[in-house]
Amino acid sequence: MNLGTQTIGPTDIDPVLKALAAALHGEGPAVELSAGPNGELVVGHTETPGCDDAVAVVRTSGSTGAPKATILTVEALAASSMATALALKGEGQWLLALPVQYVAGVQVLVRSLFAGTRPWVMDMSGGFTPEAFTAAALELTDKFRFTSLVPTQLQRLLEAPSPETLAVLRRFNGILLGGAPASAGLLDAAREAGVRVVTTYGSAETCGGCVYDGVPLEGVQVRVADDGRILLGGDTVAAGYVDAPEATDTFFEEDGVRWYRTNDLGTLDADGRLTVLGRADDVIITGGVKVSAAHVQEVLEKSDGVAAAFVAGVPSTEWGQAVAAFIALDAAASGATADSGAAGTPAGDHAVVLKEEWHRRLGLLAPKTVLAAPELLMLPNGKPDRLAMIDRLNALHQGK
Repeated sequence: MNLGTQTIGPTDIDPVLKALAAALHGEGPAVELSAGPNGELVVGHTETPGCDDAVAVVRTSGSTGAPKATILTVEALAASSMATALALKGEGQWLLALPVQYVAGVQVLVRSLFAGTRPWVMDMSGGFTPEAFTAAALELTDKFRFTSLVPTQLQRLLEAPSPETLAVLRRFNGILLGGAPASAGLLDAAREAGVRVVTTYGSAETCGGCVYDGVPLEGVQVRVADDGRILLGGDTVAAGYVDAPEATDTFFEEDGVRWYRTNDLGTLDADGRLTVLGRADDVIITGGVKVSAAHVQEVLEKSDGVAAAFVAGVPSTEWGQAVAAFIALDAAASGATADSGAAGTPAGDHAVVLKEEWHRRLGLLAPKTVLAAPELLMLPNGKPDRLAMIDRLNALHQGK
């Protein structure tokens, strides 16, 4: 039940900080943030039946289905904030460069409240640009500086960066990178540029990232179930969902530890370092052969001219499922400013050449349908919009 809302400007963060601080001190109801139709921020207050210490209700991204309203408690957020400070070797000032209604954005504000520092909000009314990010980063005054980004944002910042952009990136003591897998090429480029990047893995159900560079944060436990799914447990796990508190298939307790069952596959090495292999539903069965979408994506992203790729299975009368790929070409390869997968256009012609290369390298695993565009389709929080891209690939493949 919504207890009322307040609409503010996209960079007016004071009302949000005040509401979150009140909830953290048990002096106000849980906060739920959302985006208005014109980019304004809507600050709502929500009831959380059965959970008296809720601070925030965060909607999952909805990249693979309907968003869920995840309840984050005082204890979980405090544990996450403390563990993050330990992992980053200090607290400091944060730059908010992600939509605040998603968990990564909320966490920038919560960590700032626990640290007693004032976050700076990047103006994204004109979208995410290196110029806007640089201008915002120059406003930070604390000696210790942090921000959270998604791979697409970092990719834009490192594509022929200006000296000023490179300088502000190097001033950050840590840049948390999450929301989607980061390619090896992007991480190599960051290291070569002297940018301190920390890859993160987690979700709204774990107060955001709870595994940094493959290592669980303090108070976080990681297991891999018999079916290969990653289980995340410990102090940062959410209280559940507002509309499905009995979701025991997702949340469960064992020996006093609360666990969240992800939909991701992974492995743990002898030192307990986690490697995420991809989503459990990313296995494509084509012609009776099981294909890892993550593996195909990795191969595609190593091709010249491919900035990013998304791979999925689409219905096929011949194969049962056909491997299909939505690829983002870099500026030199695409020669286009809009979606263009058709032959006769620069992007489409380059996609034809790539399909021939992939057939030689992957054989049956190669994508049979390829849609080329300047960028992947993204959700407001910077995650790939899987459902939208699958719809486009389905329409292009036409069930063949």
